[in-house]
Amino acid sequence: MPPRDSYPDGAPCWADLTTPDVQAARDFYGPVLGWEFQDLGAEMGGYTMCLSGGKRVAGLMPPPPGAESMPAMWNVYLATSDLDSVYGKVAEAGGKPVMGPHEVPGAGRMAFAFDPDEASFGLWEAGGHTGAELFAEPGAMCWHELNTPSAETADLFYRTLFPYKQEQIGDGREFDYTAWKVPGSGDSPVCGRYRTDVGHPYWSVYLAVPDADTAAEAVQRLGGRLVREPFDSPHGRMVPSTDPAGARLTLCQLP
Repeated sequence: MPPRDSYPDGAPCWADLTTPDVQAARDFYGPVLGWEFQDLGAEMGGYTMCLSGGKRVAGLMPPPPGAESMPAMWNVYLATSDLDSVYGKVAEAGGKPVMGPHEVPGAGRMAFAFDPDEASFGLWEAGGHTGAELFAEPGAMCWHELNTPSAETADLFYRTLFPYKQEQIGDGREFDYTAWKVPGSGDSPVCGRYRTDVGHPYWSVYLAVPDADTAAEAVQRLGGRLVREPFDSPHGRMVPSTDPAGARLTLCQLP
C-alpha cells in the first residue's frame, strides 16, 4: 500500500508507548513487529520513532519528569484540523483537559485529555508529521477502540468532540460495541467503543502482524504475556497481550 499522508478529523492517526525503559521496549517490539528505531535525541525528550520499512508507524517515550512511576501504556491520538476548538469542548462535554495545545517543533500541535470515565487520549493537529505513514498492514497499526464501562456516556462525549456516526454492533446487551465513522472515511469505521467492566477504561491499540501464532510465541519468548490464546474473529486472528512492562496491546493477523 502507498504511504498514508492524511487522516480525517476524529480518526486515530498516531499512537506512542510511554514506558519506563525505552531500550527494553525496543528489544521487545523490534522482533515482534519487525520495527527499526530512530532516537530523536535529548532535545525531543528521548522520543523514539518506530519504523516499518523505513516508514514512521508509532513512537516510544519515557515518562515525563516527575511521573517516573506512571504505568506503561499506549497513548492514542485522534486527528483534528482545529485543535483549539476540539480541546475547548472537552470540559463542557464532561471530560478533563490535562495538557493544553502546544507546539511540537516541525511536526504539529498536540493536547491530552481524559474522557468522563478517565480514559486518556491525545489530540493531534498535523504539521510536518501527519501521523502513521502506514496503516492496516504488517508492522503498522490496524485498529483502535475505547474500552469503557460507560457506553452511552462515552458515545455522547466523543460525539460532542467529533462528528462521529456511531453504529451499534451486536445486541447492545451481551455484546455492546459501537463502530464509529467520520466524514471522509467512506463506509469504513475509523475506530470503535467496547463496553467492558474489566479494569480501568482505556484506548487500545491493534498492531498488524504477518502470522498471529508466530507473534504469540515471540511475545512470550521476549518477556510479554498473552492475555488470551490466539483466536479467530471476522476481522482477523487476534493475540491480546501485554508487553514486558505491562502495556496492553492486541496483535492481529489481518484476513
